Amino acid sequence: MENSFYNYPLLIKQLLISPLSSNPEQEIVDNENQRYDYKRLNTNIHTLANALRELGIKKGDTIGVMAWDTIRYLEFFFTIPMMGAILHTINIRLSEQQILYTINHADDEILIVHHDFIQVIDKIRKEISRPIKIILLNSNKYNLSDNNTYLYEDLIKNKKLKFKFEDFDENTTATKFYTTGTTGDPKGVSYSHRQLVIHTLGFIAGSSVSNYSHRLHNEDVYMPLTPMFHVHGWGFPYMATLLGVKQVYPGRYEPKRLLDLIKQEKVTFSHCVPTILQMLLNENKKLNYDLSKLKLIIGGSAMSKSLAEEAQSQGINVVSAYGMSETCPFLTIAQMPSEVRISSQKELIKMRTKTGKPGPLVDLRIVDENFKDVIRDNNSTGEIVVRAPWLTNGYIKDEKASKELWKGGYLHTGDVGYIDDTGSLIITDRIKDIIKSGGEWISSLQIEDIVSKCKGVKEVAAIGVKDSKWGERPIIIVAKIARENTEDINKRIRERISNEIKKGTLSKWAMPDKIEYVKEIEKTSVGKINKKLLREKYKFINTNEK
Repeated sequence: MENSFYNYPLLIKQLLISPLSSNPEQEIVDNENQRYDYKRLNTNIHTLANALRELGIKKGDTIGVMAWDTIRYLEFFFTIPMMGAILHTINIRLSEQQILYTINHADDEILIVHHDFIQVIDKIRKEISRPIKIILLNSNKYNLSDNNTYLYEDLIKNKKLKFKFEDFDENTTATKFYTTGTTGDPKGVSYSHRQLVIHTLGFIAGSSVSNYSHRLHNEDVYMPLTPMFHVHGWGFPYMATLLGVKQVYPGRYEPKRLLDLIKQEKVTFSHCVPTILQMLLNENKKLNYDLSKLKLIIGGSAMSKSLAEEAQSQGINVVSAYGMSETCPFLTIAQMPSEVRISSQKELIKMRTKTGKPGPLVDLRIVDENFKDVIRDNNSTGEIVVRAPWLTNGYIKDEKASKELWKGGYLHTGDVGYIDDTGSLIITDRIKDIIKSGGEWISSLQIEDIVSKCKGVKEVAAIGVKDSKWGERPIIIVAKIARENTEDINKRIRERISNEIKKGTLSKWAMPDKIEYVKEIEKTSVGKINKKLLREKYKFINTNEK
């Protein structure tokens, strides 16, 4: 008798089984007021697959997407990899030349482009290294004299409602995207179906460990506040779909519109970088919406205690999580044990802002320069290196950088930290952001946390600049609240730093030689403070001027 055992592959298409079975009529909404359910999502996925097949897309081809966060983008998250093709999520905030580089480097065959970005593509189209087809979203006004340009709605019209999504090797590449930087070309990372499915399950499990956790469950209403081009929107669209929750897609990230959607659609779960959170908090001071039902995971960069306090004062339940583009991204999430919830406000904020505990299947070590584990004494720091089943294999077409990334059989994060006595990871800095002055290592994150609590400070960055005598000296860049006096802020900052030095929580070398005031602090394309750019900008500053 023939063995009919089914060797179940971990493919993205399997994430649709549960919602279509248990909650097919659950609502999915976007900023353009489109509303449909999971059944319609599934139909649209099949329709699009038939349209792409007619355009000649086959297994292994790469399709680039430049779009706002809408229901359509969610369809691309599934359709393209389910065909065995590769989804390339293009960072819309890159420069034209960086976008051109990623399109060429990724070997895109087709570009799906929202009409807001077609001018960018028109400017670089002649420099794209291979013939490329363009599918235009949300427009009927574009000149279609070019035979290789198509309107999305025309393309999917009258297409079959069923497509046979075949099984294939779960290690097939599903997605690729490019990390940002201010020097050199962006680096490409890719993920397989297996890695994305296990990441989805791992993040769900990791956020559910504590009895008081930031788990995403089927009664939540989910809306991304992290762009979908940024590490798959941190993986949450896949999680939300698997769980069959109501989803809301906001389009452009406009503060009032985001808050309006949170209120109208009763959003309960999201995630973002600290700069987006600050933007929402500032806007809600005017609107005064009730945000007490909102759970928010903060990642991308460290959440300061002052920001956590402000969020909590507006009712938002915030916790930190940690990961990076190369880790898909989930590695750790802050946990709030019962005893903390009933303790002091200070202790509560402290726990919310911790980097958190490693998730299930995450093998995380703190190592010294010789790749030996550092002593766990709540003080000794080292580089964070990790293993998990969802980490990228390396950088696309860059063998040297890939070997460096995985030196010693662990992925090197480039972050410095330690494990505290609760088992939580504490990140003290990026290796490249540590300020080395007078033989002492000074944490730029620690300085920033201290300064951020000073009245009048809207945003702060601490960097090290070269100094002939001390190696490096810290300077502080401050974006101040407009009505505040610079001299007063200066005094508060120096007094606070001086007090921390006296208490022994900061090295004496941490007192900055200079405090610079700016209107806005430069950010990367994903909303992080751009320290590379700041170090370049201020490298010739006279640091002896106090």
